[in-house]
Amino acid sequence: MNPAAPSQPVQTGAAATPAPATPAAPAHAAPAPTPAPAPLIELRGVSKVYGQGQTAFLALKGVDLQIAAGEFVAIMGPSGSGKSTAMNLLGCLDTASAGEYRFRGVPLQGLQRDELALLRRQYFGFVFQGFYLLARTTALENVELPLVYRGLPAKQRHAAARAALAAVGLSPWEHHTPAELSGGQQQRVAIARAIVTEPQVLLADEPTGNLDSQRGHEIMALIQGLSRERGLTVLMVTHEPDIAAYASRLVRFVDGRVASDQPNPNPVVPAPAPAPAGAV
Repeated sequence: MNPAAPSQPVQTGAAATPAPATPAAPAHAAPAPTPAPAPLIELRGVSKVYGQGQTAFLALKGVDLQIAAGEFVAIMGPSGSGKSTAMNLLGCLDTASAGEYRFRGVPLQGLQRDELALLRRQYFGFVFQGFYLLARTTALENVELPLVYRGLPAKQRHAAARAALAAVGLSPWEHHTPAELSGGQQQRVAIARAIVTEPQVLLADEPTGNLDSQRGHEIMALIQGLSRERGLTVLMVTHEPDIAAYASRLVRFVDGRVASDQPNPNPVVPAPAPAPAGAV
């Protein structure tokens, strides 16, 4: 017998017993569930301590937080609650004392200062309560500044800065200095500067704090619109409920911990209207 040849079933009697049939697969099998996408930002048991010994202050206490790409999250809480510390960590302006911070699934522990600076430059944009514009430079030049640090040629910088100013409704004011602009216009320049690099995350720390009520709501409508149109993830610190109402999710800190984390089912959606010329 050839050992390489396949063996043949041996029949005895009239016929061999047939092998049992394999059950047919259901005609309409349910598709496998799609795994949930990994969060863009994730804090795992993050703590932050300032000082040492008896003067040590625990600003964050084992914070867990996940933020998906494209979310608009308002971070709230009383003074000393840890919300600003959390914002500094999320924006890579500070580092955690314990726990893990993951951005796009990558742990950031152990990165050096220049590596964190590169990360900020590539992925984050910042807007503050103070506008922090260079006083003797035009709106266009202020918006170009992050691109100078990236080493882009002048022609590309000009084009990108003009597009960013157009996105915030300030094309006619590109050659004006901050002294020639209102507070609302200055904050629009600051927002244009934050988005000119096309970041994935916009961090806004009390962005309406230096504005009156009307201008503040105009700025919030602008930030909300940028988030929706560009898929921009927005993390905003505020103590004002009417400003937080523009966000799709509300996270409240108390005593260094996340006290509540809830979706906002009805975020404010302002009626679309062009910004009044010269009045913002």
